Amino acid sequence: MLDVLLSAIIVIVIVMPLISKYVEEELEIFILVAGLVAATVSNVLNWELLKITLKHPIMISLTVLIMGILFKLFNKQIIILINKVVKNIGIKWTLAVSTILLGLISSIITAIIAALILSEIASVINLKRQEKIKFIVYACFAIGIGAVLTPVGEPLGAIILSKLSGQPHNADFFFMIDLLWVYIFSSNIFLGIISYKIVKKSETFEEHIVVNTKDTGNKEIILRFLKVYAFVAGLILLGDGLKPLAYKTVAHLGGIELYWINMLSAVLDNATLTAAEISNQMTDTQIKAIIMGLLISGGMLIPGNIPNIISASKLKISSKEWAVWGIPLGLTLMGIYFVVMFVI
Repeated sequence: MLDVLLSAIIVIVIVMPLISKYVEEELEIFILVAGLVAATVSNVLNWELLKITLKHPIMISLTVLIMGILFKLFNKQIIILINKVVKNIGIKWTLAVSTILLGLISSIITAIIAALILSEIASVINLKRQEKIKFIVYACFAIGIGAVLTPVGEPLGAIILSKLSGQPHNADFFFMIDLLWVYIFSSNIFLGIISYKIVKKSETFEEHIVVNTKDTGNKEIILRFLKVYAFVAGLILLGDGLKPLAYKTVAHLGGIELYWINMLSAVLDNATLTAAEISNQMTDTQIKAIIMGLLISGGMLIPGNIPNIISASKLKISSKEWAVWGIPLGLTLMGIYFVVMFVI
């Protein structure tokens, strides 16, 4: 019965934001409630989990708050800088270079900072609504994938190194770079190419120049801080609540099965799946498959990654708008890297 209830929660978390306008508009509260329900059903809702839930989102949400204030203070300078870039290299190259560069340096500056910079770039550049959404989705895929190269970029990398620190892998700071650099670099280049193609025709600089943007009010900055806090807290509760199902599901699966089942990362905290799946007994091929499945799937829906949450909140992108571009792109990348890792 527990497995059935937890499976139903996963389906609800995936489907409801896509079919309900109210849930779509209040996604952060919905995820928080879903997390509380999952943790209660699994009987893991205790004081220790509540302390973690209250503490863990602080650093992420504070970073969002501080960067929001800084972007507000230096708004004019940021506009001037981005417009210079667009004028010198063109809109197509600006989108492509932003996607690739943020994807690669996210492992150094963290995925959170990379997502905040991305959101500011997207806010300044004058693009049509659909073009802007595609740019955000593509770049968030790049950031989510690239951040794993070091344990600094996102928690997933640190968890993997911790799990593989002993024999035979003896994972150190450069383990992920040695293991995945080909996949990470190739995916970032691919995402840069499709970002280059977002703007269909060769347009003049003036069509994308922004003289001034609407000043972000203090109320909006604080509201974004609270929304990100609630979202991350909800994902922590959801991850812990769904652990019994995750551990039972992945216990006897091989690399190929884990690769595809990791599409759950689109809605489930990938740290939970990583902790359940990764072990020192696995081969490099199995580890690659698990990690790439998690990283790619994390970009498919808004709850899948912190960069998605931050960018969608800043640009007011709905779950449905994200899924229109995120799911097809995620499935395409999953198919490509499945062939690379298991067929060729």
